[in-house]
Order: sequence, then C-alpha cells, then structure tokens
Amino acid sequence: MTQDELKQAVARAAIAHVVDGAIIGVGTGSTANFFIDELAKIKDRIAGTVASSEATAARLRGHGIPVLDLNEVESIAVYIDGADEINATGAMIKGGGAALTREKIVASVSKKFVCIADGSKLVETLGKFPLPVEVLPMARNAVMRRLAALGGQPRLRLKDGAPHITDNGGELIDVAGLAITDPVGLERTINQIVGVVAVGLFAQQGADVCLLGTADGVKTLTFGEQRA
Repeated sequence: MTQDELKQAVARAAIAHVVDGAIIGVGTGSTANFFIDELAKIKDRIAGTVASSEATAARLRGHGIPVLDLNEVESIAVYIDGADEINATGAMIKGGGAALTREKIVASVSKKFVCIADGSKLVETLGKFPLPVEVLPMARNAVMRRLAALGGQPRLRLKDGAPHITDNGGELIDVAGLAITDPVGLERTINQIVGVVAVGLFAQQGADVCLLGTADGVKTLTFGEQRA
C-alpha cells in the first residue's frame, strides 16, 4: 500500500470514534485532510467542528461542514489529528504543518485525542523528526540560543525565502539532533523559555488512541483513560 492509501485507511477507521450529535476537533495536515473528506460523508450526524488551522477550516467549510469558534464551545468530544512521530506511550511530535499551537489548544479542550498515522510515524525515541517550536518574532534568536544550549540544532523555518509565519503571527524554529528520552520533561523545559508560544511536543497530554496504518491493516494502540 502507498503512504496515501495507509493515511486514507486510518482516516476511514477514525470515523468510528466520531460521537453522534457532538462537536469534533479536527487537526491539520495530509492525514487530517483525508479524515475531513471522510467526515463529509457523515456531516449530518455531528453538531459541528472546531478547526486547528485556517487551512483546515477552509477545507471543512468547502465540504459544507459547520466550523465553530472555540470560544463558543465548552467541550469537544474527540480531537482527531495526525502526528509527525508518536512513541509507545502516546507522546507525539507535531507541527510539521505549522499548526502546533492551535492543535495543542484544541486538543486540551477535547475529552479524547485520536491520533491517525501511517506506520512509519511510530518510533522508539522521538526526535528524528525536527521538533517544531513556535516563537514570538522578537524572541527568535534568544530562544534559538536556549534551544541550542539544550543540545539541539535550531533552524528558522522559511517559506518562500522568508520566515514561515503561522496563523497566530508567530515564527517557527525546527530543532534537529534531539533524542527525546523524557518527552514530558523536555516539553516543560521548553514551555518555560520566555518567548516560546508552544512546543510541538504533545507529551503531558498525549494521544489516548492511535490508529496506525500498516500493510496488515489498521492497528489500534491505546494509551490510557480518556482525559476528564
């Protein structure tokens, strides 16, 4: 199976986690896009969605799926999104699609996080994929020095030769060279650096379930109880 076929398989499997009559959180990226296309087939069964990026909101609306502002919503039944890497405890690296801050916010309001990914995303140790960090533009260089002191190799993410600006007006630093053996600890440490908006480590609140696309079909990994 191709990578796209694996992504489509997990997107279809994720529909089983959609709660009828509820609000669904929707992530950003290629795998999430496949999920949006599947969600469109059952859009009349849900109350609406909360999108983790402007691109996701546009795709949802293009399918006629209602998109709500998070400030209008008290809780989200389930958040469904991909990952750049996920380990055996459900900790993830996210942010390759530049939406890590809003993804983390929507996930924090959701009762359940379902990660959908192809099998290549499951790793023993996080960090081969460069860790994204969103920063306030004025703090960029100061934060990069702090990240280098942690043993990483920070690089400003560019788009068309200029800093890649997020939906929030932030800039992105990608940190290579990390072998993340303590994801929760590193997430806390980076969160405390002044000027950091969010770090693409989802470890303090990781995935509850991962639907993993493999050549042998979709495998379900469960990491613990749903968050309250």
